[in-house]
Amino acid sequence: MAKTYENAGVNLEAGYEVVRRIKQHVASTARTGSMGNIGSFGGMFDLSALGLREPVLVSGTDGVGTKLKIAFAMDKHDTIGIDAVAMCVNDVLAQGAEPLFFLDYVALGHNEPAKVEAIVAGVAEGCRQAGCALVGGETAEMPGMYGGGEYDIAGYTTGAVEKSKLIDGSKVEVGDLLVGIASSGVHSNGFSLVRKIVADAGLGYTDCIPEFGGRRLGDVLLTPTRIYVKPVLDVIRNCNVHGISHITGGGFDENIPRVLKPGQGISVQEGSWEILPVFRFLERLGGVPHREMFNIFNMGIGMVIVLAPSEADKAIEILSAHGEKATVIGRVTSTPGVSIES
Repeated sequence: MAKTYENAGVNLEAGYEVVRRIKQHVASTARTGSMGNIGSFGGMFDLSALGLREPVLVSGTDGVGTKLKIAFAMDKHDTIGIDAVAMCVNDVLAQGAEPLFFLDYVALGHNEPAKVEAIVAGVAEGCRQAGCALVGGETAEMPGMYGGGEYDIAGYTTGAVEKSKLIDGSKVEVGDLLVGIASSGVHSNGFSLVRKIVADAGLGYTDCIPEFGGRRLGDVLLTPTRIYVKPVLDVIRNCNVHGISHITGGGFDENIPRVLKPGQGISVQEGSWEILPVFRFLERLGGVPHREMFNIFNMGIGMVIVLAPSEADKAIEILSAHGEKATVIGRVTSTPGVSIES
């Protein structure tokens, strides 16, 4: 027992307990290519096990943002790890890559093993949904850096794709259709505005909201980000996908144009999918201009796949077989910019 270190605010024994608690969660994410075990200095993965001839590695890193503040307020920590995984794996998926492994970083002021286990259990659940291995991570106890009960979480993933099958938007053509896949809610973007709207309205996260069937507001907002890896990889294997956009911060306006060529734009048909009640609620409560909502939130569409018109029905059929709600929401045009038509 390092008493001197403990007197400075760092409990090494709690750290050892965290490792003991999370081993089972890490083991549950093993996949082809996994190597080593928790406790090594570095996470390992055998790329040769994938049988790729010209592998391109695609990496992504992200956090959860101020959605964490709602987790603190609700004292609910079992889904925030799913968000951390989703934000990373959905990004590399947009290049056509299959996520292979994931590492997490959790920093907190005081090490609470049960809380850390709940966070990492969420990370492991996200990895299982994405089919990637949790090969390592770091839990940093940093007294004085975080308030009581607070922490931060970030993640990193690497995926792989055959060089010839890399999706970079170079195939996108005017007339291509946009197949939108439904989101599960706000996901993990726009929460600085969400929190301001809730605070300005004088609401609490434990308040039960009639518009959400009496569910607590915090529970609705903490709905984890949807992970699209398995269904979208199935589409990639069976369709000629021209582009993929993960709808994160910046909504439709920032993210969909990232897969377009110069001179191209998009026309989105509002009403072709369900705008989830949480977005109607936030728009009304915060007095946010309707068009601006599309520039901030995902508005019920978490990922967009760009394909030729002849491929759209097949893609939707594949996504539906995976339990995803998908529909054509618009098309690629020759007019730069993003047009939302009602």
